Amino acid sequence: MPKVDDAHFAARRRQILDAAGACFAREGFHRTSMLDIVRESGISAGLIYRYFTGKDDMIAAIVAEWHERRTTLLGDDPAAGYLDVLRRVGDPGTRAELQLAVQVWAETVRNPAVREMSRANVDRPVAAVAPALTGLTDDPESLARVFIAVYQGLVLQTLWDDGLDHAAFVRAVGLLLAPLGFAEPGPDGEQ
Repeated sequence: MPKVDDAHFAARRRQILDAAGACFAREGFHRTSMLDIVRESGISAGLIYRYFTGKDDMIAAIVAEWHERRTTLLGDDPAAGYLDVLRRVGDPGTRAELQLAVQVWAETVRNPAVREMSRANVDRPVAAVAPALTGLTDDPESLARVFIAVYQGLVLQTLWDDGLDHAAFVRAVGLLLAPLGFAEPGPDGEQ
């Protein structure tokens, strides 16, 4: 079998993960079959199995990428990055990604590997932000987790309520962050 270069390998892997992610967002992890992924990707099952051992392997890769993107979006200023992440939830182009997020959260109940990855990807930002909250509360870790719960709640509410006012939601969170010294809302409440 001829060797493929790294760029080709990465592009093919991306094609498969994008197809799997679209199927998972639409139908959920368990209602999606390998045949669905084959159809969505336009790639043969045999070739898909050269890149992934099966659906669980694809789910793990998607979860890892999903959490990596959240970490990147937070950037160097966690408060500003956090508000940007909240704003991004309101972007209509992220709906499939939000649906996939909910699927990932549901999968944590069934799949210990996904639960471990998801826990680690909550625990890392909590550990990073908690020291900055130390002077504000005697339990900075819990306060950091509250802000993660706000994000998770916004994702769910966005999927449930097409009329949700995301700008107002982000302004309200900005107002909560401002007294903590992390974000100064502008005249209209935006940072």
